[in-house]
Amino acid sequence: MPDPDRIIRIRTVLARTGLSRSTLYRKMNEGTFPAQVRISIHGAGWRESAINRWIEDPASWRPESEAKR
Repeated sequence: MPDPDRIIRIRTVLARTGLSRSTLYRKMNEGTFPAQVRISIHGAGWRESAINRWIEDPASWRPESEAKR
């Protein structure tokens, strides 16, 4: 059975990617970084699998919906 996809918070995402907070949000707006997942009214995180895909190849990363085209 595969491991469940964890939701990781911004502090972990910033540490793993080496991006600044402003660069991360700019890349999200450009569509070149995975979007957040709402986990509560005031909380959000990122799917760990999406962050891992971005880390593997940040220059050519695209959302899964576009990558399958």
